[in-house]
Amino acid sequence: MNSAVLRSVAALALCSAATLSHAGEVYTGIGLPGLMIGYAQPLNDSFTLRADFATLGSRSKNGSEEGIDYEGKIKFSRIGLFGDWFPFGNGFRFTGGVTFNKMRADLEGRPSGGTITIGDTTYAASGEDRFDVEVKFPSTTPYLGLGWGHQAGPKGGWGFAFDVGASFGKAKVRGSVSGPLLSQTVSQEDIDRELEEIRDGVGKVKAIPQLSVGVNYRF
Repeated sequence: MNSAVLRSVAALALCSAATLSHAGEVYTGIGLPGLMIGYAQPLNDSFTLRADFATLGSRSKNGSEEGIDYEGKIKFSRIGLFGDWFPFGNGFRFTGGVTFNKMRADLEGRPSGGTITIGDTTYAASGEDRFDVEVKFPSTTPYLGLGWGHQAGPKGGWGFAFDVGASFGKAKVRGSVSGPLLSQTVSQEDIDRELEEIRDGVGKVKAIPQLSVGVNYRF
């Protein structure tokens, strides 16, 4: 966890300490972006501060991208700091904030039948050759959404919450070749062309969605 996150969490804790007249709550949820646990502290009837951690863990997935067969490892987790505004006096809210993300996919492209096509060229390749691609979303992104729950209320008891929103950011794509044959024969032009084709696909994703439901307990 970086220093910016620690400072933000500390600020939330100070705000919580200053507003003990309003009952704080712990909450948990499931959906996108995975399993979630967090703490919410109402400042008044109209505004609540929250912090949570969510993760999908690490997963392996094989697939094909731009004609290359990949073995992929995907890591997905984030810390979120949010402010909730309740404009109508009930549980409905608008939410804004920032998320600190660890979201990346590492793709390992292997040859098939002794060849691999990179860019516009088919290259001879051995079992030790590969084309590696890293797709990484920004480490810090703004968040906007709406939902229900986490409003100030009487102390004690269970409640319900849901969120619909997104963190906004565009992934970066990097790649390289390795191995006895590819490292000697693949042109940088073909590498750049292959990565640009992948960027064209990944570039359509400019937001990381959140769709989660959960329960909370107010102290």
